[in-house]
Amino acid sequence: MAIMGRKARVEQGELARLVARGWSNAELAEHFGVTESGVLQAKRAAGLSRQMTDHRAALPWKLSREHSQSGPATNLRNLSAVAQGRTVPREKINTALRWAGRLAQQGLDIAYDPESGFYEVAAGEESHIGGVLEAARSALEAGE
Repeated sequence: MAIMGRKARVEQGELARLVARGWSNAELAEHFGVTESGVLQAKRAAGLSRQMTDHRAALPWKLSREHSQSGPATNLRNLSAVAQGRTVPREKINTALRWAGRLAQQGLDIAYDPESGFYEVAAGEESHIGGVLEAARSALEAGE
């Protein structure tokens, strides 16, 4: 019968100091005797992790797995990330801006069907793509 030791504890003050020094999650896990997942949980509990980017406004649909990495989904996520102040590689944001700008210029919007994927529709008064594009452009201008 194995004797279980006490559960490893990550002290938040020490964690904060080591994170500020640039320690990786792997280094922290080894130091505290926990898994990297344990380090991530401790960082969240201590308020040391960045908030997850929330793409629900840009992607309000429940995407099927086969469509989650499609061009429109990727472009919408990249625009959403920029609008939330995240860093996106310039070539990816340029691609997303060109795609959304083309749709908006042509009076088109994007819609989604779980069976067939994304498709273009005539933009209504409240253009989804227009709103996502405007949020991304505003954030880019504010960051310049």
